[in-house]
Amino acid sequence: MDLSIIIVNYKTEELTSNCIDSIIKSNTKGLNYEIILVDNASEDGSIEAIEKQFPTITIIKNTANLGFSKANNIGMEISQGDYILLLNSDTIVDLNTLKGAVAFIKDHKHIGALGCKVLLPSGKLDPACKRSFPTPLNGLYHSLNLDTAFPESTRFGAYNLTYVDENKICSIDCIMGAFMLVPRVVINQVGMLDEDFFMYGEDVDWCYRIKQAGYQIMYYPEIRIFHHKKASGIGKRNPRVIAAFYDSMAIFYNKHYRDKYNGLTRWCVITGTTIMKKIALAKNNRRK
Repeated sequence: MDLSIIIVNYKTEELTSNCIDSIIKSNTKGLNYEIILVDNASEDGSIEAIEKQFPTITIIKNTANLGFSKANNIGMEISQGDYILLLNSDTIVDLNTLKGAVAFIKDHKHIGALGCKVLLPSGKLDPACKRSFPTPLNGLYHSLNLDTAFPESTRFGAYNLTYVDENKICSIDCIMGAFMLVPRVVINQVGMLDEDFFMYGEDVDWCYRIKQAGYQIMYYPEIRIFHHKKASGIGKRNPRVIAAFYDSMAIFYNKHYRDKYNGLTRWCVITGTTIMKKIALAKNNRRK
């Protein structure tokens, strides 16, 4: 089998259904693929509705919300494809995206992970689809919005590579987990997603390990998806999700950067993320 597409569902019936429908309607002529849908105990009837609508796909029903990393790993464990695609449930694949992605990565054996152009509903680029590994310095510039103020600066724009042409095929540090195509041989070498990351940060960590193994992370804008990012709206969100976003920063830092920076830098990073998490949780608590 050429391709295994893994999608994680959690209470997103309409988005997930639209995502699967876009896969089925896309140009996959000559491409042998499977869709594996992993449900994280939605308990809202969404997975039953999707199962009825798409009876031929493989569905795994977890009995608890195990997080994004664990759910994807469960899907990977039963997958049959030579290439594994992690695809967010809130995405729509373009007509030639899947076929184009597999064809490109097959022709370039040095690629350990392939990403594509990711467009938001507004039509603008999702900047997280091509980025550098987060460091204390570029993270600070990003937090201060200096990359927005000086997008052409290689110093201030390093976090999301704002100075790199969004239409240029290039080797970068990191792509996003919304669309991440990885050869099985690479997964066998570097391992699956780190389940210490409940959600957020697992894609950055995977790219870091893949690149350490000697492979390239490639941004391939000849193909694209549409990403309904934060589609749940601006209302009150699950505090666990908010906490996971900030906790992922500390997990990544302690795993990969702990010995690269001095104690003061580490204190600033850990303290800073802790404070930002508390502010975000307090702000979320005030929302209706």
